[in-house]
Order: sequence, then C-alpha cells, then structure tokens
Amino acid sequence: MSDTSLRLVWVYPDLLSTYGDQGNALVVERRARQRGLDVQRLDVRSDQPIPTSGDIYLIGGGEDRPQRLAAERLLRDGGLNRAVDNGAIVFAVCAGYQIMGHEFVNDLGERSAGLGLLDVTSSRGEAARCVGDVLGDADEYLGLPQLTGFENHQGITHLGPGVRPLARVRLGNGNGTGDGTEGAWRDTVFGTYLHGPVLARNPLIADMLIKLSLDVNALTPVDDTWYDALRQERIAAATQPA
Repeated sequence: MSDTSLRLVWVYPDLLSTYGDQGNALVVERRARQRGLDVQRLDVRSDQPIPTSGDIYLIGGGEDRPQRLAAERLLRDGGLNRAVDNGAIVFAVCAGYQIMGHEFVNDLGERSAGLGLLDVTSSRGEAARCVGDVLGDADEYLGLPQLTGFENHQGITHLGPGVRPLARVRLGNGNGTGDGTEGAWRDTVFGTYLHGPVLARNPLIADMLIKLSLDVNALTPVDDTWYDALRQERIAAATQPA
C-alpha cells in the first residue's frame, strides 16, 4: 500500500456480523480518514471472491450455521490465506476468531476445518455460556492499555505454541479454558471473543492495525474524547457491584 491509502475489507457481512461487529470496520475507516488516509472499503459478501490485495481484513461473529458456511467458503476461496501470505492484517471476532484456527465444532456437532491462520483449536463448552463484560490486560508486546469488551459464546478455544494470548482477563471468561487467556495473535493475525464493538471500546487496537498496515511506529494524534468516555463508562459498569 502507499502511505496515503488503506484498503479495508469487511469479510462476509451477510454471514458474520452479530452484536454490532460491523462497527469495527466503521472505527478503522474513521480513524484512518482522521489521519488523512484515503480509505477504500470493500464489503465482500459470501458469494463473492475474497480480494488478495487488501491491507486490513475484518471478520465478525455469527451463529453456528453461518459460521460453518463462512468457513467452508473461505476455505474454497483461499483468498484470505493468500492475502495473509502477502502480509495483510486480519482482525477476527468470536465465530470469526474460531474460523482462523485449525478447527471448531459446527452446528451439526461435527468438527469443521478452519483456515489455520492461528494455532488455536475450538470446541463447545459444557458449562454455562460465557456472557458478560470482560476486562483484560493486553499482551505486553502489543503496547495497549486495558481491554474492555462483551463476550457471548459457548466456545472454548485452546492456544497452541504458535500464538500468544491477546490478553489476560481480570473479569470474564475469555477463551473459556480457565487459564485466564483471551484471544490470540500471531504476526499480523488477531482473534478475540470480544464484542462491543471491540474497536469502539478499544480504539488503540484500531490504531495498531493501521500502524501495522503502514509499517510505522506512530500515528498523528486524534480526538479520543468520545472513545475515552465510552471506555470509562463500560469499565465502570463492569466493575460496579451487582
């Protein structure tokens, strides 16, 4: 990409876009434009090929059947894997996060193959569904402040040696394994169970994705008043006694 443009791809909004996850695309687009970048956003439906020339690919959550269909079509298409091979950044949420791994359990109770972009494997938990606010300390390598989000999933995701957790939870379940991890990342591929939308609650993650795509260490500061107010509101609500 050039230093004045950003190619943003929102993957399968017709299948994977629950709990306001499309807001992640809006936040990245907005924060890029505030820095004077020319943003070319493409919303790719599940009956369309995945372009391989994007800079940032965003994927949301979805119900079990749409998740299975999305994984099958992404595997047949192969475009997202080729884009990652070319250096593209991927940020995937919930069902999208599971699809980034080696396998997950689908709506038929069967193991479905994922894209293998993250060294994680997901199964369906037997305990109560993970629902509620999450607060977590981001991996120190990412240089991010405390993360806030909302989880709503039955899945359990085990991390392999090829990834690092996105965060360690202070509140909530995260990956559901009981080890305190939330999400996973490797190089330019990131996965999380956090909704919210998570990039509205954590705009510095959006900035991190933009910096990776530009290959720069810093961005021009922008007005974060609205984002800071939202963050503080949600963090306060999560930590108040029931």
